[in-house]
Amino acid sequence: MDINTEVHNAYEVIKNGGIILYPTDTVWGIGCDASNAEAVAKIYALKKRDDSKSMIVLMNSEKMMYNVFKEIPDLAWEIWDLSNPADTDLEKQKATTLILDNPRNVAPNVIAEDKTLGVRLVKEPFCFKLMERMKRPLVSTSANISGMFAPKTFKEISPEIINGVDYVVNLHRDKVCKNPSTIIKLSLDNQVKIIRK
Repeated sequence: MDINTEVHNAYEVIKNGGIILYPTDTVWGIGCDASNAEAVAKIYALKKRDDSKSMIVLMNSEKMMYNVFKEIPDLAWEIWDLSNPADTDLEKQKATTLILDNPRNVAPNVIAEDKTLGVRLVKEPFCFKLMERMKRPLVSTSANISGMFAPKTFKEISPEIINGVDYVVNLHRDKVCKNPSTIIKLSLDNQVKIIRK
């Protein structure tokens, strides 16, 4: 399948409130429109995950970031620049998720109880193009039942997950995924806490 066809197919499902199984810049993920609370609830139900555990969202541009966060610490951009150097290929980049304060314009059930949201800027072509079509952030949570291991390959994803989504993207199914992202909590007063290396 070519990427443009898969972007179109995934977009049609997401536009109608569906959830997809798709390759991200790290592991295979389950995703939906981050502003659609009903679609987000479907993902929590499929993963059997407590909805007090927030999910991260992917974004593809500075404009999208500022639509969700009114204020973004300068340090956030410095961290992303260091983890995504422009002169290296995607394989050498280290995916970094930042947990930032006071998100808006997303579904309430993707926001953590402390009013934060984990977000990752991605350049991975499928995710990037899909968000260009959506013009909205994309939920990203690992393709596993809560408490089980995150699958490194498509073959490791359980039938329960595959059968529970509305569309499975037909790209990169033979690829071994990279490790999950580094997670850093960064408050507006520039306090930094490493959640996952």
